[in-house]
Amino acid sequence: MKVVFLDRDSFPSYITFTSSVQSLTMIDYPHTQTEEIAARIIDADIILVNKTVLTGDVLSQCKNLKMIQVTATGTNNIDLNYCEENNIIVKNVENYSANSVPEHTFALLLTLKRSLDAYISDVKKGVWSDSKHFCFLDHPIRDLAGSTMLIIGNGNIGQNVARIAQAFGIHCLLSERKGSDTIREGRISFEEGIQLADIITLHCPLSEETRSMIGKQELEKMKSSAILINVSRGGLIDEEALVEAVQTKQIFGAAMDVATREPMPNTSTLNQLADYPNFLLTPHVAWASDQAMQTLADIAMNQIKEYLLQPSL
Repeated sequence: MKVVFLDRDSFPSYITFTSSVQSLTMIDYPHTQTEEIAARIIDADIILVNKTVLTGDVLSQCKNLKMIQVTATGTNNIDLNYCEENNIIVKNVENYSANSVPEHTFALLLTLKRSLDAYISDVKKGVWSDSKHFCFLDHPIRDLAGSTMLIIGNGNIGQNVARIAQAFGIHCLLSERKGSDTIREGRISFEEGIQLADIITLHCPLSEETRSMIGKQELEKMKSSAILINVSRGGLIDEEALVEAVQTKQIFGAAMDVATREPMPNTSTLNQLADYPNFLLTPHVAWASDQAMQTLADIAMNQIKEYLLQPSL
């Protein structure tokens, strides 16, 4: 069995993708350009892929393809319809970042709430040394305790965010799907929740239903003291509307680990917020603790092993 990994360098070299199945021949490519995909997978039995796009046109050139193992949760880079029609198994990896993403969520939240970036930067500039007092209080510091958080997405990550939030003394609300006519027990309507919340945090997949779920209209309904956090998918938020909301102080601030286009181009509208202390942007690394990445690799390789050990093969 030939296994081709199209974008191995999306993981550090110390994260290992190994299997005890002796019949596997692994071929790793650091990254793969669009024009290189077909030649590299034409005789592959199994493809390992993170974000490289696999269209039906390119998959149709494969002679032996039986399985695609995505080294991520999202599968929007795969032509799933083609795979279903041609009996190609597609597997993703879930729940590997159940600790990493929630911890990153609170790292961003605390950085904004306590103005950590501003204080750390000022200390490096010598402001503390020049202070007339034992400390300086040039930037606002706000507690998490007593605030209300709206969690959009009730998967493993959303549930862990709620658990951590409650330990901080935050009151948590679980959002119903946007536009839903019925409200399930234990949830609040999306429309009401964004108006009540001090913190709105997104932990849901990107789909046609959730694309741009936070836009100009939703931002206008939020509190002027609200913080918006997105460590899920960039397309969930209308970036132009977000830039305007931050610039005009329509909301207090925002923190993101994702962008609509990744890697984010220099022409991105989000770059207009680069110097705003109430806006944080990290490069899609919330998932990427060492422990989470190795867990992902282990799950992915185990799923390949389970497939290969099926009696029918």
